[in-house]
Amino acid sequence: MTLDETGFEESAPRRAPRAVTYPYRRIAPIKPTPSDGPDPYGDPDPDWLRIDWRKHLRTLDVDGAEVNCVEIGEGPAIIFVHGLGGCWQNWLENMPRMAALGYRAIAFDLPGFGASPMPPWEISIPGYGTLLDRVREILGVGHCTLVGNSMGGFIAAEVAVREPEWIDRLVLVSSAGISHATMRRGPVVAGARISVATNPLLRRVDLVSMRRPGLRNVAFGKVMRHPEQVPRELLVEFMTPALGAAGFIPAVAALTGYDLLDRLRRIRVPTLIVWGRDDLVVPASDAAGFVERIEDAELVVFGDCGHVPMAERPTRFNRLLDRFCAEVGP
Repeated sequence: MTLDETGFEESAPRRAPRAVTYPYRRIAPIKPTPSDGPDPYGDPDPDWLRIDWRKHLRTLDVDGAEVNCVEIGEGPAIIFVHGLGGCWQNWLENMPRMAALGYRAIAFDLPGFGASPMPPWEISIPGYGTLLDRVREILGVGHCTLVGNSMGGFIAAEVAVREPEWIDRLVLVSSAGISHATMRRGPVVAGARISVATNPLLRRVDLVSMRRPGLRNVAFGKVMRHPEQVPRELLVEFMTPALGAAGFIPAVAALTGYDLLDRLRRIRVPTLIVWGRDDLVVPASDAAGFVERIEDAELVVFGDCGHVPMAERPTRFNRLLDRFCAEVGP
């Protein structure tokens, strides 16, 4: 086995996935990218717990859709987009730090998730992309760095392929959009319905229950590598707004089978791809699909990390994001 310069295993050309016209490579048992500084798991003393977030929240009317939005800090804008079943709180470990470094950090609940009710239109990846663009306009953001995790990365990529002038940089964090393009919608949606119907966490998630290691693993074992090392307060903020989200099943249907593979080549902005080596939600092999299609994309793989690197290893993620924004000009 040999690895090329990107860290992927070279393989012989084979039948390409639907709508793909070039050889496919898969992730090898790749070594994580060495860290350039401290890289602890979790954050024992979170800054976000000392912030009164009520002062930073507002509700936006986006073409008839109510959008719960939060922003903190001043300077170059960074817009964060959460993933499936997520909420703006998924970025709690990042927004205060980026604000302290001189950025305007913005996040919001996608309609149908968190404190944003279902939109008056059918949920779709293009629809969420259009909403993101309108949120930017309403907030008066001219240029920004766009950061998306999981489905949020899918949405960010959808926006970026339209080649808008306002995106200076793109950061895809364990992003959906590669293997999902060839999935069959029916079975995936049926499985999602069963998961929701049988989810024991819909009954109760609070600080007391999160003391139980077993419940932590049930709730986050497939999302985080070591949920027992993440502050209980963050786990509650991750889970509570997401329980029973009205947009969950429609969003699963929207992203499954939606194909933007060929269009990824249109992305011309500097792109950073961040992945957890032990991601059990979106396979690390999907990183190859983005690296191959997006010109000069940089890939950083966090070792001993799951699906949410920004929350599992916030010290390294924040340092990496700051470096990327500082080194790459608009």
